[in-house]
Amino acid sequence: MSVTRYEIRPGAYADSIVLMHLQSSLAAIEGVEDAGVVMGTPANLELLDANGLLHPDLKAVAADDLVLVVRAIDEPTAVGALGEVDSLLAARRSESGADFRPHGLRSALRLLPSASVVLISVPGRYAATVAHEALDRGRHVFLYSDNVELTDEVALKEKGRDAGLLVMGPDCGTAILAGVGLGFANRVRRGRIGLIGASGTGLQAVTSGIHALGGGVSHAIGTGGRDLSEAVGAVTTLQALDLLGRDQTTEAIVVISKPPAPSVASRLLGAAAGVGKPVVIQFIGHPTPPRAQGNLHFSTGLSETARRAVELLGEPGEDQIESRPGYLRGLFAGGTLALEAQQSLAGLAPLHSNVPILAAEPVADLSRSSGHTILDLGADEFTVGRLHPMMDQDLRLRRLRQESDDPETGLILLDVVLGEGAHPDPASELGPAIADVCKTGGAEVVVLMVGTDADPQGLDEQRVRLEVAGAKVFDDVSEGLAWVAARLAVGSAVVGERVAPSSLEPPLGAINVGLDSFYDSLVEQDAEAVQLDWQPPAGGDERMMALLEKMR
Repeated sequence: MSVTRYEIRPGAYADSIVLMHLQSSLAAIEGVEDAGVVMGTPANLELLDANGLLHPDLKAVAADDLVLVVRAIDEPTAVGALGEVDSLLAARRSESGADFRPHGLRSALRLLPSASVVLISVPGRYAATVAHEALDRGRHVFLYSDNVELTDEVALKEKGRDAGLLVMGPDCGTAILAGVGLGFANRVRRGRIGLIGASGTGLQAVTSGIHALGGGVSHAIGTGGRDLSEAVGAVTTLQALDLLGRDQTTEAIVVISKPPAPSVASRLLGAAAGVGKPVVIQFIGHPTPPRAQGNLHFSTGLSETARRAVELLGEPGEDQIESRPGYLRGLFAGGTLALEAQQSLAGLAPLHSNVPILAAEPVADLSRSSGHTILDLGADEFTVGRLHPMMDQDLRLRRLRQESDDPETGLILLDVVLGEGAHPDPASELGPAIADVCKTGGAEVVVLMVGTDADPQGLDEQRVRLEVAGAKVFDDVSEGLAWVAARLAVGSAVVGERVAPSSLEPPLGAINVGLDSFYDSLVEQDAEAVQLDWQPPAGGDERMMALLEKMR
């Protein structure tokens, strides 16, 4: 009979990548039937309960407690597996390549005083504190962490603006500074086009398109999805626009954004008109002025945006489809790609989404689709207690099977985003699942692929393997969405200190606080980097944290 044993480590923080690898390693031990390794948040406890691993004693753990659960064939195996945890953690740490990890940002900057940016990917409740310290120490912030309070975001960005420092985020997935990709970024050549993006996958799609067309990127600055909201007021976007306007390596600028607040859009257009360089603008889901107004050029798709930017620098540019019945089910890892799909397929009815724009209606039930449905599986409601789908495809694979079993599904639309920090081999998991769907002859599978020939996953290999599995694969997002539309018969200015361009000159130095994979990516790109051995202050005790903050 199976035996379940658990261990609680109070206040023992570990990032989600480490937890995922530790859980896999425990589950691989001979005699272990299942394992759970999570931080003790309510959402994670629900996952343990769903898998039959939640002991009644675990219901009282704190959100910052590390919870280890093993179900094995007998008592010695379960106890022995838990006894392997420390050695498995040590092995994982040695694999990361960071021999010495300072415990604080001050110590890290002593090791690498040339560092100009601090990458932060710790839980959202702690992220603002770390970001404030980075700004206090005169460094730009790349804030990957999500679930950061809006008030904290406004305070951080205003502080950064007053100090001439960029706050990229929160929930910023992508940036490229001085040729080094941060977070989820594709390997693209350096060049004369600077980009600003309120979404990571939007930046990835356009930078990859620029690379494919023979162009290059000076910098790509992420802002976080809320930057162009009324509350935030495009602080980082305006800073980045001013910076790229003064940057001597940048000759053309691209701005990509999810739907901005109207007053913010007007302010941004006014600032863009005054930079003295051509600016290509794509406001997804927002009415655009005529195609060109002075130095402003407007596009309606990500691929068109890349082409227009390259053409402005004088670089080289670039059958009847039978309709089919059934509903569209879009399962996206990239939020901007999900929005562009809605814009391109706005003629579908009824159209539902968890991130609705234009005529789309909110989904009534996140667990099941109705009518045409486009889901952003990277949105907060799907990522509580689990990794982002660009790293962990488990949720999307489950949903892919669910949608294929629905007789109303006619076409399943997926995005596959390659590059730094993303899943190392998405086709290895998606390929067999797509093959199973295609064997039934029910739903058709279409893949929008974003990447370059220099990405570590191998663009051509990924495409071929997905095509062999039965998917129709498009490297051009706009072309793919146009094909889907036809298949489904769809009718279709800066306040404060200015950021110094010299602060982004190579070589780039960075301090990483959080995900080991971001540090590994920096090292692989030959950037100078230091990894912090970060733990929640005061063991995550809220009362003690408040006292420590008052003593600063």
